[in-house]
Amino acid sequence: MLPQADERAAGADPQSEGVHWTGHNPVHWLADQRKRDDTTVVGVELAEDAVRLADLPPARNRTIAVLGHERTGIPPEALDQLDVVVEIPMIGTGASLNVAVAGSLVLYRLAGLS
Repeated sequence: MLPQADERAAGADPQSEGVHWTGHNPVHWLADQRKRDDTTVVGVELAEDAVRLADLPPARNRTIAVLGHERTGIPPEALDQLDVVVEIPMIGTGASLNVAVAGSLVLYRLAGLS
């Protein structure tokens, strides 16, 4: 759960939750985060073992959402760090959504708001 706006204004540590800057090697950072017992890593990607967005349960622990490039997806070396892969079913000819839209949908679902 992200801190409320007033908590951030009151001096809450911005690095404790929310967006994290990973430095020069995000795959190593992700591997380090995944070692924590209370962390689940969810990737948004088209894959055979992916669960549909509607079947993704709300997050019950610390969760990291990984979004790939809009054209190339999540890099292969990062796929090994995912605990769950989720796909967003689409109707029509498009193969992917804008990354901001996809991320918003997944975070909304993880927050238990759908």
